Amino acid sequence: MALDGRLEGKVAVVTASSDGIGLAIARRLAQEGAKVMISSRKFENVVRALTTLNQEGLNVDGVVCHVGKKEHRRSLFKETPEDAYDKMFDINVKATFMLCQEAVPYLEKRGGGTIVLVSSFGAYTPLPIVGVYSMTKTALLGMCKALTPQLAESNIRINTIAPGLIDTKFSSAITSNPEATQLALDNIPMKRLGIPEDCAGAVAFLVSDDAAYITGESIAITGGHTSRL
Repeated sequence: MALDGRLEGKVAVVTASSDGIGLAIARRLAQEGAKVMISSRKFENVVRALTTLNQEGLNVDGVVCHVGKKEHRRSLFKETPEDAYDKMFDINVKATFMLCQEAVPYLEKRGGGTIVLVSSFGAYTPLPIVGVYSMTKTALLGMCKALTPQLAESNIRINTIAPGLIDTKFSSAITSNPEATQLALDNIPMKRLGIPEDCAGAVAFLVSDDAAYITGESIAITGGHTSRL
């Protein structure tokens, strides 16, 4: 059921949305009245997510979308071969740019719309062990700024969220280690890990008319962790 219907009549395409942050965003947008299309690299993941959301009475469909093999997670400067570097930029930056290109004509036909990119607090405060990954996320901040003027001419807003440490499968390398988790919490003023729903609420706001005069911006969802260049 819709929360308040503020997204009624809108269509949302949410990539990488069969689990974690993406799934929470898809659920929230559908709860607020949007028709939602989810996607994942694997068919079985799409089916599982669709089954869950449809059983909740939400207007959601899905499709398989595979832009490349799973990215390299470890990206220390001295340990990153060229193919790993290229793969991370292809998936995190190039694919995002190309998807925006594909989506814009459809948004223009509807008279406008919104795009929300998913960056990371690592874009502002890179972690050494995922340095190249952090570089790709910083590039998304630049992409958002660069596309803002052109998209505004077509009544399209573009913004970015930069999640901090969110308790998902993606962050399990940290959250499954009590010492690593405590070290992370020591740098988070709110003293808790984020949950996917923390990101979903921010996205729902950004795509709604409540954010009608916001474009070219980024929202850090970090519990207060330092997150500015």
